Amino acid sequence: MKKIEAIIRPSKLKSVQQGLKDVEIPCMTVIPASGTGLQKSYTKIYRGTKDSLTLQNRIMIICVVSDENLEKCVDTILNYGSDGQVGDGKIFIYNVEDAIRMSSKVRGNKAIH
Repeated sequence: MKKIEAIIRPSKLKSVQQGLKDVEIPCMTVIPASGTGLQKSYTKIYRGTKDSLTLQNRIMIICVVSDENLEKCVDTILNYGSDGQVGDGKIFIYNVEDAIRMSSKVRGNKAIH
């Protein structure tokens, strides 16, 4: 099993969510995030005051998938979450030792399906 953490633009969340649902990976956790990467800071005017901001608003999507669904999940996030520009986000992939569905105590791949 693999854990995928994808940091994407908030405007891409609905399309990524629908894309994952279409490829039968409907389970995800979504967390609001802010951070900075290779993109430059931007200037925002709030009530007449200029402010230089380096932190961008982003969304973190977390999915735990079977090894067989890894590439399908990553490809879907790339296709629906990216415009091919700096600031599109990042995807991180981790190994998952085990998963347990708390309600039924089912373990392993059956817990994530």
